[in-house]
Amino acid sequence: MAKTLPSTTHFRAFFVYICMNTSSPKSPRPAARRFLAGNACILVATIFWGVNVSFTKALIPEWMTSESISAVRLIGGCILFWLASAFVRNTPIARHDWHRLVLGGFVGLFGFIYLFVMSLRYANPIDVSIIMTLPPVFVILIGVLFRHRRPSWLEGAGVAISFVGAVIVIAGGGTGKAGQDNLLGDCLAVASCICYAFYLVILEGPTRRYRPVSLLRWVFFFAAIPAILLTIGFDRLPILHTSEAAPWLEISFILLCPTFIAYFLVQPAIRSIGSELVSLYQYLLPVFATISAVIMGLDRLRWLQVAAMLIIVAGMILTNLAKKKHSGTGS
Repeated sequence: MAKTLPSTTHFRAFFVYICMNTSSPKSPRPAARRFLAGNACILVATIFWGVNVSFTKALIPEWMTSESISAVRLIGGCILFWLASAFVRNTPIARHDWHRLVLGGFVGLFGFIYLFVMSLRYANPIDVSIIMTLPPVFVILIGVLFRHRRPSWLEGAGVAISFVGAVIVIAGGGTGKAGQDNLLGDCLAVASCICYAFYLVILEGPTRRYRPVSLLRWVFFFAAIPAILLTIGFDRLPILHTSEAAPWLEISFILLCPTFIAYFLVQPAIRSIGSELVSLYQYLLPVFATISAVIMGLDRLRWLQVAAMLIIVAGMILTNLAKKKHSGTGS
């Protein structure tokens, strides 16, 4: 562990605790306490991501554009991760991993966040949150197409069922009010899921080799490069010319919680309760997004959305069971 600077003791201790907890296979805490802590970490992160959907929708287009929100998340996240890296010991990146970090940031992370925010410009937040449960499906498909992996028939059935749920969301979207186009927004959300799946696949190896801050500061750096182009016209945003607190609180939450803090919570959760249980929390994202959207008056829940949500969750649970059975056989 790096030496502690007297002037930054508390901040350094926080980041060292998080990062060391993700890289050390042993923990002095009892198993039950570690299990509860892991569940608490991923639950808080999932709440952040769910509320993020509604807060982003609330800012567009009254206070900010889709492009400006994407720029704030990517450039602001880059700054925060580089600041965080000053408080911990960083792992050097091997030469053979740099191309993965470039692709993961420039294509995966940038494409995911930009297309996700753009989807909320057109579609309603509940539909988008339901579609955002699909990345595990595309991870499997990427493995089939590019890694020549052969999924079991049970995995294939789970993927097919989840796609049926996504089709229900897209087909039932129609055309929204006030010039919105839910069909276009839903398609953009699917495209963002594909980018996120690519991000997960391309960075799977480096994620296991490097500490979160060491990895994410470079991934966000490469994602922030194309995001600079999104800052054009930033000075004309309505949020910069208002004294209202609500939009500033919303964009601050978006930057700090789902963009920054959530990444620190995910890695300790995986270490404590395993990646399979962590992945199941992704299916709670539409629940928290729906609750926040209804409370904020941004959307109303329809029975078709509930049906699609249940179908997607059922398909992904089936897929997870198939993966567990497949890994258990050692094949």
